[in-house]
Amino acid sequence: MKCRLPQFAWSLVALLLLSFAASAQEPVRRMPASVAAPVYWSDSWRGWHFYEELPSEEEPVPAPQPATPPASKPPPKAAELVEFERLQKTLEEYRNIAIIRPTEANVRRYMELEAKIVSQASYFADVAQRVAWATPELDPTLQGRPVNAKALEVFEQEQLAARSRSIAELGKDHVLFFFFRSDCPYCHAVAPTLAAFQGRHGINVVAISVDGGAMPGFPNARRDNGIARTLNVTQVPAVFLAQPFTGKISPIGFGVLSESQLLERIATVSADSPEAGVLGTNKRVLHQ
Repeated sequence: MKCRLPQFAWSLVALLLLSFAASAQEPVRRMPASVAAPVYWSDSWRGWHFYEELPSEEEPVPAPQPATPPASKPPPKAAELVEFERLQKTLEEYRNIAIIRPTEANVRRYMELEAKIVSQASYFADVAQRVAWATPELDPTLQGRPVNAKALEVFEQEQLAARSRSIAELGKDHVLFFFFRSDCPYCHAVAPTLAAFQGRHGINVVAISVDGGAMPGFPNARRDNGIARTLNVTQVPAVFLAQPFTGKISPIGFGVLSESQLLERIATVSADSPEAGVLGTNKRVLHQ
């Protein structure tokens, strides 16, 4: 049995078919970019289930920049500093002008200002001296080596006695190595000083002959067994401070040395760090 549709139904179907045919023949129309909200569901080529978010009309808000703290003003300078800088700049300008254009007026102006500054500096020196006289801890003549002749004599006597005591204490486990050659006139000149130094300060002097010859005042001088080469003794006379039990050896000096020089240098070297002049490999040489 054939199904018969009512007449109005056939008319509705025909209208739908005609509308589909017309829409298929029309070209796809795209919305202009200037349209704020495009009706994208009217574009048949996108499909019926396409979804996209509409572009936002609001512009992005820039992130707030951190506020720059106001620059702190430098503390005001003292009036004396301002005056000093002004005077210094003026003096330099007067000098430069006098150099470039050395007229009598320019040179006189520079010299007058310079004399004023020298006078001010001299007055400062006088005041500083009076302050030092009234304040012992600020008086340079009372600190360290004195400048007065009588005070200097007392100071040197005290230094000599103190160094002599320290060297006598040092002589309990230290010796002086005296390297010499029998044909060296400088070695013969320093030998009596070393012999007297040994008797006066109580530190033993071990004389070592580099060439195997003798030296007056040291009848028990030893022949060099290689220690001169180990210590790199290339010039005589040479004096070294040695501690045989630890192998520490420190040079005292070369050439002719006075007793005061020996005292000063030995005191200085013995006050250095224990690592100074350590030759641990020389223990065997020291005891030979």
